[in-house]
Amino acid sequence: MTASAQSGAELLRAAALRLTDAGVEGAERDAQILFLHALGLPRHRLNEALTTPPEPEAAARFEAAIAARTARQPVSQITGRRAFWMHDFEVTRDTLDPRAETELLVETGLEAPFLRVLDMGTGTGAILLSLLAERPGATGIGSDISDAALAVARRNAARIGTAVAGRAEFILSDWYEAIPGQFDLIVSNPPYIALAEMPGLSPEVRDWEPWGALTDHGDGLTAYRRIAEGAAARLAPGGRIAVEIGYEQGPAVAALFAEAGFGHVEIRQDLGQRDRVILAHI
Repeated sequence: MTASAQSGAELLRAAALRLTDAGVEGAERDAQILFLHALGLPRHRLNEALTTPPEPEAAARFEAAIAARTARQPVSQITGRRAFWMHDFEVTRDTLDPRAETELLVETGLEAPFLRVLDMGTGTGAILLSLLAERPGATGIGSDISDAALAVARRNAARIGTAVAGRAEFILSDWYEAIPGQFDLIVSNPPYIALAEMPGLSPEVRDWEPWGALTDHGDGLTAYRRIAEGAAARLAPGGRIAVEIGYEQGPAVAALFAEAGFGHVEIRQDLGQRDRVILAHI
C-alpha cells in the first residue's frame, strides 16, 4: 500500500514509531501535531481525518515534516509557529523557541504599571508583544543583534495587529548601545547557557536554535554583567528590571544586580520550583 493510500490512522501510527526510534520524546503527540499541520486541520477534526487516506499532497507534506522531526528539528520550526501567552508567534531558525517557563517573565513584568518597556534580545518579540498586548497605554522597544530575528519580530507584531504593532519599535542594538531614553520596565531573556554546557543540550536546542541566543561562549553570566551595569541609567525613577535565568544562576545573577546598586533583588521560581527570574529595582 502506498503512503497516499494509507489511512490517516496508519500514517500516524507509522510516524509515531519512526519518531520514537529517533529518540523523540512525546512522539505520538508530535506526530499528531504534524499530521494536522500537514492537512491544515484544527485539532477537533483529528478523528475524522484518521479514517480516510489524506490527499497525496498532504501525505507528502506529512512525510517531509516527520523526516524533519526525526532529524530532531523542533516542531515549532517545522510548523513555523509557537503558542506563547495569548498569541501564536512565528518561529524560525533565527530565533529562540518561546518557552512556557518564559511566561513567568511576562507575569513578573505585569505586576506593576508601566508606560515604557524595553525588551533586550527580543528574538521573536514574544515577550515585548505579550506585555504590550496587556497594557494598551504602553509603548516599547525590542532590541536584538540579529537583523533576521528582528524581521521575525516585526512580522509577529504585524500579525497581532496595529493596536500592538503601532506601539512597538524594533531596533538593532548590542544591549544598550543604540537604545534611546529611559524605561519603567526592562526585561530580557539573554543567552545564559555556559559554553561548556552546550554539548549536553538536547539536539532540538543544540543543533537547531541559534547559538548566539543560547550561549555567551563563556561562563553564562556575560550578558547579565552587561545588563546589570547599564540598567540603573536606563531605568526611570521607580523602574524595574526582570531577567530570565538558568535554574542554577539565581545567587550569582542576584549578586551582580546588588553590586550594580540595586537595593531590592528577588529570585522568582517557576512552576517546577526552579529559579527562573530575577526582579530588581533601586
